[in-house]
Amino acid sequence: MTAGPPAGPRTRGYAPEETVTGEGVALELPVASLGMRVLSGMIDVILHVGLLIGVFALAGALTGEASDAVSRTGALVSIVGVLVGVPTASETLSRGKTLGKLITGLRVVRDDGGPISFRHALTRALVGWVEVYLLTGTGAVIAALVTARTKRLGDLAAGTYVIAERSRIQLPAAPQAPPELAGWAGHADIAALDPDLAVAVRQFLPRAHALVPQARYELGRQLLDRVLRLVAPAPPPGHHPESILRAVMAERYRRDLERLGREQSLRDAVLPSRAHERT
Repeated sequence: MTAGPPAGPRTRGYAPEETVTGEGVALELPVASLGMRVLSGMIDVILHVGLLIGVFALAGALTGEASDAVSRTGALVSIVGVLVGVPTASETLSRGKTLGKLITGLRVVRDDGGPISFRHALTRALVGWVEVYLLTGTGAVIAALVTARTKRLGDLAAGTYVIAERSRIQLPAAPQAPPELAGWAGHADIAALDPDLAVAVRQFLPRAHALVPQARYELGRQLLDRVLRLVAPAPPPGHHPESILRAVMAERYRRDLERLGREQSLRDAVLPSRAHERT
């Protein structure tokens, strides 16, 4: 989900659309860099060329006495089988990996971060045949340079992108409520606070110190106005906007953790075998 204005500019190399946890924490899946994608692609191209040479040699031995039409058909089937069939089967069976991606620590995922299916892998392979082999990779590189998630044309068609699995995701620290506002926040109705707004506030608070004072105050005030329209009763007067925002987010975090704990307890009660496996 995309945060509001306080989020500031995105860091290149991270997904601009984030996965948001129940606590309103934005998880930015690390997007594979263009350099790593090129390296991964080169490994796959070398593998495919080697396979093609072997397949052509085998096909030539089997169709040496056949007509030209049969030889051309065999060559076409070999090319499609290697350049489309191999990456499709590899990414489908390994849930988003080819040999190049396995070596470089990359994986293809859906735009929502989930695992890809056969349809996604086939679409990427079909478009990849054109952009990687017929266009010698120029189409893929140009597309990756102008898209936020370094997507090639096959990713745009399939609704996928490539992540770097070996990059570690850092969760932001849990928000802390100012003691003087903890009592108010604990009894306030904050259920209407939507995830988009929660992410915007969570991104603003740890970055506020880097803003100039006037911009910091104005952005904090704007967020507070949006939050207070969804929170009741109003906070006690005389508190800084950022203190109120911290109190609301800390309480939201606490309640969501309690809710997740209750849901986990219910799952453990219904599926006791799973609870036993975790122990």
